[in-house]
Amino acid sequence: MGRGVRRLGIIGTMVWDTIHRDADPEPIEEWGGIAYALAALETSLPEDWEFVPLIKVGRDLAPQANEFLQSLTRRSSAARFIEVPEPNNRVTLRYQGLERTAELLSGGVPPWQWHELGPMVRDLDALYVNFISGFEATLETVRHLRHGFGGPIYADLHSLFLSVASDGRRVPQALADVSEWLSCFDIVQLNEDELNLIGSDPMEVAAMALDRGVRLLIVTLENRGAVYFTVPPFDLLKRPTVAAASGQPIRTARIDALPVEARDPTGCGDVFGGALVAQLIRGDAVEDAVRAANAAAARNVQYRGATSLHHHLRGEIVPQ
Repeated sequence: MGRGVRRLGIIGTMVWDTIHRDADPEPIEEWGGIAYALAALETSLPEDWEFVPLIKVGRDLAPQANEFLQSLTRRSSAARFIEVPEPNNRVTLRYQGLERTAELLSGGVPPWQWHELGPMVRDLDALYVNFISGFEATLETVRHLRHGFGGPIYADLHSLFLSVASDGRRVPQALADVSEWLSCFDIVQLNEDELNLIGSDPMEVAAMALDRGVRLLIVTLENRGAVYFTVPPFDLLKRPTVAAASGQPIRTARIDALPVEARDPTGCGDVFGGALVAQLIRGDAVEDAVRAANAAAARNVQYRGATSLHHHLRGEIVPQ
């Protein structure tokens, strides 16, 4: 790390969303999933960094997915999504007001295996992993990733806490081997519901995560902002040689969300995560980075879909 352009690897899933809202006469179809985080990274990543997508897409939507990728300038110049023969992941979302009432998943993009992923992370400086589908990688693969990759790893564990019913409906579930999953990442992002599936006491969950080697735990709280837990000092790009010792004082604070009239909450957690990892890469203090991520998420709720979202996040006129 330190010479030339640095590279952030992105693991996640491109999803084709069909969104039904009670206020809209027709459903809206748009790119979602990791596309939201890519838009945030396009906006916030430092000039001496680029992102490298390690993302599989189904053959049925591969041309459209790569067209989306080509609209982003912070990607590695030769980067393309990796086409697989299985159908691409599609999600149907149903909202009443701002409350999501149903999420249904279809498609079958397969998870990464370590023999595939290992050679692709050798020249990367950091990794951002977002479990959009929950099937991006198995625990075995992630364990290999932790031991085989020397840089910092940021992970949004979101859909690891969702099972798939026989009709495709996503259903909340506790995560088996949660402490093992936590031990594979330097930074972990959860939402409040996911935290509660681990344990009822946030400080106990945070202490367990930090004891397992997590250096920064972020919990998003929707319109109440986000809370963080860490043992200072924290520097994303300086991975300690040993985990923070148990018994050290934990620093925690809640950072308020910006007041905003919400239009579309879809993708807010992904925009938050993409913006947060970018700000931490810049070297921002944790609280400053969380404030910037909250601001990006607040801008996202005023825009629908991920196509051209990066223009909106920058405050630019969005191309038609």
